[in-house]
Amino acid sequence: MMFGCATPETDYTAMVNPKIGSGGHGHVFVGANAPFGMTQVGPTSITQEWDWCSGYHDSENSVIGFSHTHLSGTGCGDLFDVTLMPVTGEVEYGRGRLGDYTTGFWSEADRSQEVVEPGYYAVPLTRYNILAEMTATERGGLHRYTFPASDEAAIILDLVHGGCFDRPEDLYAEAVSDTRVVGRRHSWGWSNNQKVYFVIEFSKPFDKFEPIGEYGFYYRIHFKTEEGEQIGVKVALSSTSPEGAELNFNTEVANKDFDTVRKETLAKWQNELRKIRIYGASEKQNEIFYTGIYHMYVAPSLFSDVDGTYRGADNEIHANPGHDTYTTFSLWDTYRAKLPLMTITHPERMDDVINTMINIYFEQGFLPIWHLWGWDNGCMVGSPGIIAVSDAVAKGVEGIDAERAWEAIKTSYMHDMRGGRYRKQYGYMPNDMHGESIAHDMEFAIADAAALEVANMLGKSDDAAYLDKRSHSWLNFFDAETGFVRGKSSTGQWREDFNPFNASRIANEYCEGNAWQYLWLVPHDLDLLEEHMGSRETTIARLDELFTADTKMEGEDVTPDISGLIGQYVHGNEPSHHIIYFYTMLGQPWKAADRLYEVMETMYSTEVDGLSGNEDVGQMSAWYIMTTLGFYPVEPAAGTYVFGVPMVDAATVKVAGGEFRMVREGYSEQNRYVQSVVLNGEALDRNYITHDEIVAGGELKFVMGSEKRAWY
Repeated sequence: MMFGCATPETDYTAMVNPKIGSGGHGHVFVGANAPFGMTQVGPTSITQEWDWCSGYHDSENSVIGFSHTHLSGTGCGDLFDVTLMPVTGEVEYGRGRLGDYTTGFWSEADRSQEVVEPGYYAVPLTRYNILAEMTATERGGLHRYTFPASDEAAIILDLVHGGCFDRPEDLYAEAVSDTRVVGRRHSWGWSNNQKVYFVIEFSKPFDKFEPIGEYGFYYRIHFKTEEGEQIGVKVALSSTSPEGAELNFNTEVANKDFDTVRKETLAKWQNELRKIRIYGASEKQNEIFYTGIYHMYVAPSLFSDVDGTYRGADNEIHANPGHDTYTTFSLWDTYRAKLPLMTITHPERMDDVINTMINIYFEQGFLPIWHLWGWDNGCMVGSPGIIAVSDAVAKGVEGIDAERAWEAIKTSYMHDMRGGRYRKQYGYMPNDMHGESIAHDMEFAIADAAALEVANMLGKSDDAAYLDKRSHSWLNFFDAETGFVRGKSSTGQWREDFNPFNASRIANEYCEGNAWQYLWLVPHDLDLLEEHMGSRETTIARLDELFTADTKMEGEDVTPDISGLIGQYVHGNEPSHHIIYFYTMLGQPWKAADRLYEVMETMYSTEVDGLSGNEDVGQMSAWYIMTTLGFYPVEPAAGTYVFGVPMVDAATVKVAGGEFRMVREGYSEQNRYVQSVVLNGEALDRNYITHDEIVAGGELKFVMGSEKRAWY
């Protein structure tokens, strides 16, 4: 295999289509941002329903302004902080109603002229005949507005509107000169007590700075413009203080022009994208793959100022801890593949990410669950921070104090919160004591198994024995009669009205799923599940049935997160993401191959609805990327990646040891199954590769053929 068909000069940014996932339920951010940046500068729409969690949806073209913070791929909305909107003439001050310009200052966007590329966004505003452009640094945003001739041109600073659940609490802005505005926005929402400080500088003096309304929630910055005149705006944010915003401004944007920042940020994206290079891919595959990497690296997002100062989970300001501090941890999603992938591609960043999580423990008393701008919103089930930290420690990511991490891990898994006390009292989580009991318990069991790996590594024998026993708590829910995991009360009684298709969000033991998916939520315990099913043949038959069962979801208020169905396999939601790889672990890798080909072809596309569910802060794309490479981290913290089937002829991954190469040999439409796997010239008699083998560098070769067989 020749690896020279793609060179260092290959423009990987040109393969990125940020609009993938901007329709359907993808909820991706569309705008300008730097990799892992604090700021995401882009349009915010009038509509702020579920499919507008990112502020943008392809089905609707309204713009109420260009905000500096956005979420990407989440199932809940917040942020949209510090919004700017260029206008001409008199306007009504408010979000407005679609189709009625008399109700607000919003405009339709001309999507036919929209430009979206890594680090740059542009769109004409048809109401005002204004071209809006923006680019971004890690902590700043730069805007360029091209105005028509007008004596009533203005840029509105909107501190009122945040995203979805956001409620403004303390809003303030003042003009400190005729080119500079400073202020703050404090709000409550999905992130409670969120604090944003900002500095805004205009490229030309404004004629007037006018607070609008009794409380000055809107501010009109007045200009007179000539035809085609461009007004530039530079913005920097901080979570800590006005001084932090000023420092970030002076460091990142003060002395740079728009085009320079655009070029620099594009180069940053190129550097990230080329860490994994694929060869022999179709144009479609390239577009999905590199867009996936792009979407992955919207978050986790920087949260510290350029001097390392940050706002802690205790709402206190902390000095530089010796590393960058991050936020936007959608851990229930990202512990499965995204963060493990980053342990391969970003070890130098992952130690900062994990140390951030450990610091959060010391600030709030438990490891993060869903940390967002200084606040843990507690979204989803279990304690996924335990899994994320344990995985990194067990893999030996450098720069992490293992004993310090262990304190955070142990305190968190022994915590009484989120139903933990019931697991200690009953050995499982009873359905009459806690909502979504099976989902919580089974995720806790995965966390116990991950923590067990660290306990064994550190020689914590008593802790290891305790965790080993508790990691199998899901057995309390396994009902041999029905063959499913079934709700159980504190008195040991099975749920009477059991229906495996029931995915109701009301009075249910599952979270965004039903008994079909949760039966298989044992990535650490497949052997034990097989034992209780009676035989390998029975287990495989049940796994087959998962993909052929009726696609129906029954019950009251079924969540739209249950999407991307093949039978009862749900690719649009995370509890299913490891399941196909169980075929390999059960000795039938050809079945894994068939289902992986099916998912890759039917659940991902280059269209705006090209994701089968929420992007989930990069997890959906991480699954695609790792599956393309031919392996997947089924069991957290185990340090292994189970083989599937490679989807391209070759790939190179930049790793700590240099370069890891994957080669697919002999593939054709007929030769679609793995016949053997060779690592550095030696044939493997196992179904996995280790983390250490990957990061050391070398070559992994998949020999393909037509025979449905196991090579191990």
